Amino acid sequence: MGREERIDSRPQGLTGHGYTVMSRSAPDPPTASVRLGLRANLGQFALLVVVNAFVGAMVGMERSILPAIAEQEFHLAARATVLSFIVVFGIAKALTNYAAGRLSDRLGRKRVLVLGWLVAVPVPFLLMWAPSWNWILLANLLLGTSQGLTWSTTVIMKIDLVGARQRGLAMGFNEFAGYLAVAASALATGWIAARYGLRPEPFYLGVAFVAAGLLLSVLVIRDTTHHVSHETAFVGALPPGGLPTAREVFWRTTLLDRNLSSVSQAGLVNNLNDGMAWGLFPLIFAAVGVDLTQIGMLAAIYPATWGIGQVFTGALSDRVGRKWLIVWGMWLQAGGLAVVGLAGAFAGFATGALLLGIGTAMVYPTLLAAVGDVAHPAWRASAVGVYRLWRDLGYAVGALLAGVTADAFGLEAAVWAVAALTLASGLVSAVRMTETLPTPVPAIGPRTIGSLRGDGGNFAASTSHRE
Repeated sequence: MGREERIDSRPQGLTGHGYTVMSRSAPDPPTASVRLGLRANLGQFALLVVVNAFVGAMVGMERSILPAIAEQEFHLAARATVLSFIVVFGIAKALTNYAAGRLSDRLGRKRVLVLGWLVAVPVPFLLMWAPSWNWILLANLLLGTSQGLTWSTTVIMKIDLVGARQRGLAMGFNEFAGYLAVAASALATGWIAARYGLRPEPFYLGVAFVAAGLLLSVLVIRDTTHHVSHETAFVGALPPGGLPTAREVFWRTTLLDRNLSSVSQAGLVNNLNDGMAWGLFPLIFAAVGVDLTQIGMLAAIYPATWGIGQVFTGALSDRVGRKWLIVWGMWLQAGGLAVVGLAGAFAGFATGALLLGIGTAMVYPTLLAAVGDVAHPAWRASAVGVYRLWRDLGYAVGALLAGVTADAFGLEAAVWAVAALTLASGLVSAVRMTETLPTPVPAIGPRTIGSLRGDGGNFAASTSHRE
């Protein structure tokens, strides 16, 4: 049996959200050799960052050219029809996010990750050779399903590895890799399309992305289920009633918990404006004479700023807290959209995209870290799945709202409508949310404090929260 590890569970210990650090034996193998923290798991963490870069690159290859394909090759005129591929992608990804959380808890993380890459295999070939728009929609159904499985799983696995004190930093690196790859892929496919045509050449990159992501996931990525068991052993008992049901986790994350529900609505609105930007920005830029190469550059500025910024904002949220980064990030996004709505040339569009990227960088990793703060490790993956369900439904809602508004009132009106919703979302979080960042309590021993720092100790999840 493992040796006894005594942890003080008196009132000055770590408590909150219905669970308390308990005195218990250290776990037997295989969890006895498991360590939490970024440094202790640097190799696997770095591999997951690389895998997530390939995940992001898959969706990035569409961002600068698919609206042009809709108009030039399939002669679609209605904005709502042009944006239908985002609706299909968003719904598929949202529903799969929810399933990925539950499947990760039941089957293990690695199996779900590999399944996601297998679903992505036909996507680049469908985009290359689709004879009708319905085939493009099928490709985006598969792409959304794959993204939900792969991106969700890499998020969950990084949370498993690092522990509470470095959760924001971990999410920053995860989203940095994904969205920097989105930007690089959008830039590359825009450049290729300008020189060789819209199809099939830009999508050759997708074949390489799928092959690399699948091989890494099968051959070198290890499951993190033992890390969850290890952390759960030291977090302590679940509240009366035990593990919540899927229905209970859904409603807690959606509505009943003030923090989780605030995070979910902010995530939905964040991706609502991203869905609008994905579908309408290339059309807005083209309408004032911006060429395809410059559209590719503009399509890259937003996710590149978003991706690079998250390395810093994720770590910053571990120091200053989650709430106000979320609130001010939403408001800065609204300002960036307003600048795009007012602009009429490349410089103005670039400024708006830069502001939108900074605001999104403040919000994106912080929202995920907040979910990890609140949810018990035993149902954390399911809570992440519910949050990502609502967040990525924002793609579909944004594309529908933007498309219908653009058809009725014009492209600029759609941008202003989404900017107003983004501003309102920040206000909801400011009023309803409390600070979720865990605060360690100094009354416990130095050994436990060391582990709270995520430096390889036994327990890395404090649960006392600040207002």
